[in-house]
Amino acid sequence: MRKLILSMHVSLDGYVAGQNGEMDWIYVDEELLNYTTKLTNQADTAMYGRVTFQMMDSYWPTAGNKPDATKHDLDHSFWYNKVKKVVISNSWKGNNVVNAQIIGDNIIVQVQELKQQPGKNILIFGSPSASHLLMQHNLIDEYWLFVNPILLGSGIPLFQNINDVVKLNLIESKIFHSGVIELHYGKK
Repeated sequence: MRKLILSMHVSLDGYVAGQNGEMDWIYVDEELLNYTTKLTNQADTAMYGRVTFQMMDSYWPTAGNKPDATKHDLDHSFWYNKVKKVVISNSWKGNNVVNAQIIGDNIIVQVQELKQQPGKNILIFGSPSASHLLMQHNLIDEYWLFVNPILLGSGIPLFQNINDVVKLNLIESKIFHSGVIELHYGKK
């Protein structure tokens, strides 16, 4: 069975975005970007909520074509263009998006079916609303949390509407020079 892996930046006080969805506090540098290729190398499906998909799809398809593209831009653009993309969205259900499968009905059943299909891991980046739904139904197998050294005080929380206790094992952790700490957990 394929694993559904959540990759998310989070503030020290547990928020994934500010009150208005701002994410300008997230620290990303070359060291962190190189490290996260471990995630993308093990995944052949990218899952997003509608808002995150629109943000990603406006940048990544052509990011590698720009004259000033970094190695990460080249690598991630290549990965983004070759993987299957799945968008969880009630507002888009029934719509056709050229380069993505939209899941808007029977979301839980469809995600469970995706996990049963052959292939590599399914990777969900950010997408707080979609992640909350998946967490509520205990569908996430691993958490890759990048804890940023900042306190936001309020905003969109990482964890919300968790119905049952989910016991996790720490698989690995890493401290980056920036002060960001990666915590990689898997379900027991």
